[in-house]
Amino acid sequence: MARDADRTRKRLLEAAGVEFSALGIAGARVDRIAEAAGCNKAMIYAYFGNKDQLFDAVFSAHVATFLDEVPFDAPDLPGYAGRLFDRYEDHPDTLRLATWYRLERPRGASLQAVVSSNQGKLEKLEHAQREGVLPGHYTPVELLTLVLSISTAWASMTPELGVNAPADRDRRRHTVVDAVRRLLADGESASAPPVTLSGASS
Repeated sequence: MARDADRTRKRLLEAAGVEFSALGIAGARVDRIAEAAGCNKAMIYAYFGNKDQLFDAVFSAHVATFLDEVPFDAPDLPGYAGRLFDRYEDHPDTLRLATWYRLERPRGASLQAVVSSNQGKLEKLEHAQREGVLPGHYTPVELLTLVLSISTAWASMTPELGVNAPADRDRRRHTVVDAVRRLLADGESASAPPVTLSGASS
């Protein structure tokens, strides 16, 4: 009986992941999720409470899977960025879910899975900086934000700009890894004065 319940929950989470990644929280419909999972929609309310709580369960499960498949590696941020790029290329639903989460939950209750993930990364970055493994010209939160942004750059382009993106996946991946490597370069460039669009120092 317990195994049947686990299988039902798994089918609902999988179906809900597809629905939420395509349509977000507001656009998703519990009847479609239940139909795709081969369940009565009453099971959604029984197992998860409501649609918002179902989304939280889906997103938390995606965070756990993400951490297992793409473990954070503070000493090798360029390599980590490359693996992030691969994840977003191979599983575009991951980034779509995160985008809906940001759009529809800007001031909602924090998910513990997300809080724990972020805190763990920041602590590892701070430790790596203290040990001299990483340069300190960015704070841990600045560094994490920049690495995440670079790794999602190709996946978050507008269609108009995206038509100009390199078709070669290896080239796009190399750009991500190289950009993070250059970001970490510690030297004169880190403290250089800002440059204007014309190329002259301000």
